[in-house]
Amino acid sequence: MKITLAQIAPTLNREKNYRLHIEYIQSNISKSSMIIFPELSLSGYMLMDAIYEDAYKVEELKKFETLSLDIDLIIGCALWSESRIYNSAIYFSKGSIKHIHYKNTLPNYGMFEEKRYFFSGDILNSFDTKLGKSMVVICEDLWSSKNIDIIVKSKISILFVISASPTRGFEDNGLSIEDKWNSILKTTAILSGATIIYVNRVGFEDGLGFWGGSRVISGDGKIISRCKLFNEQSMHINIR
Repeated sequence: MKITLAQIAPTLNREKNYRLHIEYIQSNISKSSMIIFPELSLSGYMLMDAIYEDAYKVEELKKFETLSLDIDLIIGCALWSESRIYNSAIYFSKGSIKHIHYKNTLPNYGMFEEKRYFFSGDILNSFDTKLGKSMVVICEDLWSSKNIDIIVKSKISILFVISASPTRGFEDNGLSIEDKWNSILKTTAILSGATIIYVNRVGFEDGLGFWGGSRVISGDGKIISRCKLFNEQSMHINIR
């Protein structure tokens, strides 16, 4: 089954992000069976107080339900649920929303202020996809040993990790943040036996840059394929 990792550069422009997703899906719909977008891809990351106007309601996502009749989608956005806003990953398939994950590990240190704007989810569940029993987590979720334990015990085939990881830690031999992510992704893959699909964004928002480096890691911890750093890229890969 061919999947597409959409290493894109969202902006702090709700309408522009929405159009970008529609155009991207339509241009790839004949090339792939599934597209995975990064964390907060529909919303942009550094929304701050604009989140209260720009967060989506489920009924605003009907177009993606329609598109999912032909291709499965994982999209990240700030999503209203009743009177709360969550950093969310939404899985669309066969014309409807099949699964929503609310980020449950919200970073709140240094450059991160997610607890100021988002409520935290408290559930991590598996769901069925074309690739088998799957889970989706959002960025810092995978830095939680509790969540890794849940993933390992769930016996899933695929773990989707969508991310908006900022660039930091330039060193002579590369990025320290990439090295840290590699360690976490490979360890989780080896412990769980699951194939891991990691999709990180690129671009800049208010001076904050994102490094990309999206990748697919096999259940034995080997990198199957990876995207370039810092550049927008579509990566199509066959997953068995």
